[in-house]
Amino acid sequence: MTDTTNSFFDSEVITENQQIFLPILEEKKVALFIKREDLIHSFVSGNKFRKLKYNLQEAKKLKKNAVLTFGGAHSNHIVATAVAGKMVGLKTFGIIRGDELGKNITQTLEENATLREAHENGMKFHFVSRELYRQKTSFGFIEKMKNKWGDFYLIPEGGTNGLAVEGCEEILTKEDKQFDYICSSVGTGGTIAGIIKAKKKKQNVLGFPALKGNFLSEEIKKYVIKDKTWKLQKGYDFGGYAKYDEALIGFINDFNAKTGVLLDPIYTGKMLFGIIDLIKKDTFEQGTKILAIHTGGIQGIQGINKKLVQKNKEIINCL
Repeated sequence: MTDTTNSFFDSEVITENQQIFLPILEEKKVALFIKREDLIHSFVSGNKFRKLKYNLQEAKKLKKNAVLTFGGAHSNHIVATAVAGKMVGLKTFGIIRGDELGKNITQTLEENATLREAHENGMKFHFVSRELYRQKTSFGFIEKMKNKWGDFYLIPEGGTNGLAVEGCEEILTKEDKQFDYICSSVGTGGTIAGIIKAKKKKQNVLGFPALKGNFLSEEIKKYVIKDKTWKLQKGYDFGGYAKYDEALIGFINDFNAKTGVLLDPIYTGKMLFGIIDLIKKDTFEQGTKILAIHTGGIQGIQGINKKLVQKNKEIINCL
C-alpha cells in the first residue's frame, strides 16, 4: 500500500480485517478481528495516516510550505509527520521534549532511531526543556518559532484536531457494521472520536487509554458530545504512558507467535491485552463480534528493545 506521491494522501485507503484464532476465543465463543491499519505504510501507518491526511491537504490549500508539530524523543507522530511532509513536498519542524537531547545531536541521532528517521526525511528539530514544553501551545512560544523558521501550518501534539478526527472517521467501512464492539487504543482521543462518529447506532466503542488521567473523556467529548455508546476501559495502562512490564512484553510476543500480528507496547499491546482479559472475565456475551483497530506504532519498537536490552529483559520479537 505504500506510495511516494502526493496522491497517497488524496486517495481512499481501505484496510483488511484479519480474524484472530485463539483457544480462549473458541472457548468463550467470541469472534475477534483486527483491522490492519498498521499495513498502510512503514512510517505513516495506522491513525498517523488518518490524522495527517486532511491536515496536509489543508496546509497545501493554505499555500503553506512547512508544518510544525510536537512530540517526545520516540514519538511515532514526529517521524510520521517528517516522512509525510517529505512525500508531499512540505518542510517539517519538530518541537522535541527534552533539551538534553540537543546537547549532542550527533550522538542523539546515532542512538535514537525515531529522531534519526525524522532527520533523514528533512525534519528540523528544536529541543526544549520539559517545563518549556508544557508552554508549547502559548502564543509567545508559537511566535518565537515563526520568527525562527517563518510561517508554517501547526499540527498539535499527537496530531489530534477536527481534521484529524475527520480522517479517523474513514477507518470504518460499510462492511464493519457487522461488529458489536469496536475497540481502539487511546492517546490524545482523536482516533476514537472519529470511530465513534463513524460507527452505526447499535455498535459500542471501547477505548483503552495508554496513559493515566481522567482528562481523556473531556477531550473526546469535544467532538462527540451527544454520543453515549462509548466508554473508556481503564485498568490496562500498565502504569501510564510509555510504561510497560514483563507481562505485557510476554503477551505481545505470545500474541505475535500465535497470530502473526505484531503489537507495540505503548498502544496496541495494551489494548489487545485488555480485550483478551475482558474476554477471559466473560465481559462479552457468547456470539459477540469484536473489531480491534491496529493503529500502527511498530517503528517505535526498536527504541524500546534497546532499553529492554540495557535492563537485561525480554525484548519484543519483531520477526
